[in-house]
Amino acid sequence: MAQKITLKAADGSTVEFIDEIKAQGGVKDVYFSPDKSYVVAFYRTPVNPNDKERINNIVGVYREKIFNGPGGDYWKQMFAWPTKMVEWNGKTGIVMPFYDRKYFFSGGPFNGKEKEGKWFASAKLRNRFLPADQKGTFLTNLHMCIKIARAVRRLHAAGLAHSDLSYKNILVDPITGAACIIDDDSLVVPGKFPPEVLGTPDFIAPEVMETKGLPLTDKKRKLPSIYTDRHALAVLIYMYLLNRHPLRGGKVHDVNDAGRDEELSMGIKALFIEHPTDKSNRVKPQQLAPSELPQGDPSKLPYTICGPYLKALFDRAFIDGLHDPMKRPSAAEWEDALVRTTDLVQPCQNSKCEAHWFVFDNTRKPRCPFCGQEYHGQLPVLNLYYSPSNGKFIPENYRLMVYDKQTLYMWHVNRYIAANEKTTDENKRPVGDFHFHNGQWILINRRLNSLWDKTENKQIPVGGFVPLTDGRQILLSTEDGGRLIVVQLVNN
Repeated sequence: MAQKITLKAADGSTVEFIDEIKAQGGVKDVYFSPDKSYVVAFYRTPVNPNDKERINNIVGVYREKIFNGPGGDYWKQMFAWPTKMVEWNGKTGIVMPFYDRKYFFSGGPFNGKEKEGKWFASAKLRNRFLPADQKGTFLTNLHMCIKIARAVRRLHAAGLAHSDLSYKNILVDPITGAACIIDDDSLVVPGKFPPEVLGTPDFIAPEVMETKGLPLTDKKRKLPSIYTDRHALAVLIYMYLLNRHPLRGGKVHDVNDAGRDEELSMGIKALFIEHPTDKSNRVKPQQLAPSELPQGDPSKLPYTICGPYLKALFDRAFIDGLHDPMKRPSAAEWEDALVRTTDLVQPCQNSKCEAHWFVFDNTRKPRCPFCGQEYHGQLPVLNLYYSPSNGKFIPENYRLMVYDKQTLYMWHVNRYIAANEKTTDENKRPVGDFHFHNGQWILINRRLNSLWDKTENKQIPVGGFVPLTDGRQILLSTEDGGRLIVVQLVNN
């Protein structure tokens, strides 16, 4: 019969767990605390002194830096961060919070299993095994990617690299758009704690694959770092939004040696499957299983359906920066592009569309790429302008699409306010909302004290509304950073 074990952690606190293995990872055995509020994971093999010091720093100084500073409570949702280090029966272990219930499947063939990212990143797994109510929508997948990019940005800001970013080390919930990075005990501290692993296949950066055969002491050997994290992050975002791998196409480099072919296709010969000029690694649709379609075929769902902001970063990640780490987009750039992309989405008018949302394609006849449904009706496109100097507004390369009952927030109103972990409760409150009323689109002012209809040169009071007619100019705020909207109407 399993017994309760009581230990003293390295920090002197008491740790309890039930002596029964409840789960096993690649290198650790997992035990539950009596109240299931935390788990204790013991490494199966001895931990060397350097790694013990790394773990002590992770549960100590780095945990303090991230979770006890501004926005600390916010980050607790984004990481399953180790809290303590323990020793038992000659084994080293770490204490971690128990995963939130939303990261476990509820019902269906995987009831009670963890929602590893692989189930949602692969078209074959997603289409064959996942119930429709577990898949989320294109919009919730965007929100999920925002969370991942934001968490990685925070790690990098602290001078840490994850070293093994992959769908195995991230729990996701496409239903709510939540994500949580796990296995944070192997973080890399450049110049102090070297990486323990090269990474997970599919997510290892090409330069690491190319040089993995060199001795660790060789200066040409490339190891996991913040720059390799950037590659893995780009792959993750691409896979969660498009359900295929950006480098696994139809090109074979060694027909006689599968291992060598893998090293080349993911290393020195890595090539984006949607490269605009070099088409040698294009996917061959005839080689795809029915369960991989349509997502597996880029000709059916090209990466451009993710919108202009993400398309530009995918180009930098998989064309410019694929073999030049310094050109890869940062996690902060991905976060910004993803947030802006959520402002470009439209609800699909086909009630049976699995994606439910799509990114406006900047055409006169918008069409959902996932189901082919054309948008019918009048569609307001709000072009945002900002003022670098008093009274003069210039385009910001930022658009806001309108749909019925959509809300307006302060990060739309003022360019100096961002939607992130620093957003105040006050700025999270909606300041306006859009409606299709009596055959006309309108913006209702809920909280803005300096909303102006510049076309008619009149202020819109709180509780009033302004029509969204073609060419109308609306000043959202007269304060520094306040944006100007120019309305563009698409009629189809």
